[in-house]
Amino acid sequence: MREEELKNRIATKFFDNYDCDSIIGSIDFAVKLKLLQNALEFPEIKNGANLLESHVFQFDFLNDDFSLLPKSLQDVINDPKLRKKLIIYINPPYAEATNYKGNTKVDVAKQNKIFSQYSKELDGAMNELFAQFFIRIFKEIPNSKLAAFSKLKYISAPNFKGFRKHFNAEFLKGFVCPAFSFDNVKGNFPIGFVILNLQKKEVLEKIYCDIYDKNAILISKKTFKSNDNSLYLNNWISIFKIGNNENIGYLNCANNSFQNQKFVWISIKEQNTHCLHLPINIQNLINSCIYLTVRHGIEATWLNDRDQFLYPNNKWKKDIEFQNDCLTFTLFHSSNKISIKQGVNHWIPFSEIEVNAKERFESHFMISFISGIVIPNAYSELFEQEEEKFCTKREFSPEAAKVFDAGRELWKYYHAQQNININASLYDIREYFQGRNEKGKMNNKSQNETYNALMENLRTELKILAQKIEPKIYEYGFLMK
Repeated sequence: MREEELKNRIATKFFDNYDCDSIIGSIDFAVKLKLLQNALEFPEIKNGANLLESHVFQFDFLNDDFSLLPKSLQDVINDPKLRKKLIIYINPPYAEATNYKGNTKVDVAKQNKIFSQYSKELDGAMNELFAQFFIRIFKEIPNSKLAAFSKLKYISAPNFKGFRKHFNAEFLKGFVCPAFSFDNVKGNFPIGFVILNLQKKEVLEKIYCDIYDKNAILISKKTFKSNDNSLYLNNWISIFKIGNNENIGYLNCANNSFQNQKFVWISIKEQNTHCLHLPINIQNLINSCIYLTVRHGIEATWLNDRDQFLYPNNKWKKDIEFQNDCLTFTLFHSSNKISIKQGVNHWIPFSEIEVNAKERFESHFMISFISGIVIPNAYSELFEQEEEKFCTKREFSPEAAKVFDAGRELWKYYHAQQNININASLYDIREYFQGRNEKGKMNNKSQNETYNALMENLRTELKILAQKIEPKIYEYGFLMK
């Protein structure tokens, strides 16, 4: 009677009254240790938990054979008819062999039987323990239903493309919520609870989930897609990697999801990161600005954390206003980390007269580029071939013009100070006023309230410009809704 009551409760609460004959639960190491310490007596059950003792057991899902399971559960797994009614409800571990920093957790994903047995099917997903849970269930408990809390990498991550070719199932229903709503889980990424029917072998190209916030309030719905037939944004920017001795900086291009936004920036020197580094010059300056704007123009949130940036269509080529908006965004965004400490600053978007500079700037590259003036003693061969392309005066939208106005006031205020560097960049100006803490990190604000007000105004105008740009990011295919 207690067993039937338990099955009915779970089936009614989570699975729309599917007939739930048996449940396999994954037990992590901490729980196993606790059970061992209690000499396998399961005191929780004796103290009133609504479970039968034979239904709580230790089982290493990535190593143990199913012959170690209770006989009643083996009977279900081995019977094709009963197995169709089997629901596997798991909360698999999130451990990964290599993280985004390149750090490794020694053999976290390799020292088990399932890794060796299904390495071909796992393909690029082999470092993820939850993927190993999934593939064993798919292969060894076919035609069951799988309901799991997990990351959504198996739907959208590019390195799971090979995994998706082998792991085919029908999506039934699901929801996602913030990872940080779980105890002891940090990070702004979605965790999904998804119910899959393994009896139907369908390619998991997309799932459509309810979205709940950290307070369990339904806020919207969202489609998560695989994009397996698409190229990605880094494929697009790579075609503009042009050799040129007249580089004005480097674009640091991180992997193609929102979770890597903090690794997308521009600087004078090439950084020591595991990313694509694009030398920036007059030939690819606009492309570089489009890339940076697309990556930073939409705020990264827990919900879009795994969304992938894609190879765009060609509509952006004819939209000069969009290109100039992206140039403006890049010039004044905080991810512009150009600094005179690394070399010559070619990114000053104003003339000396505009900002009341006391001396002549070392470089007039950017103001010349904006004004459509041929830059002397540089790119001479290029200009002879494509002079019209690079020497067109840039016209800015009202939103972009307001960003320039706000930036100009900030530059003027900086040049009114004492002990400054005439060639300072936006990054240098921020460092001058905000300073750094004892760990060397730039402070968020300055003690100079006039500067804080000017910077806040610049950020406000930049957000307005970003809102103008956002619809075109989707229209031109850089992101899919």
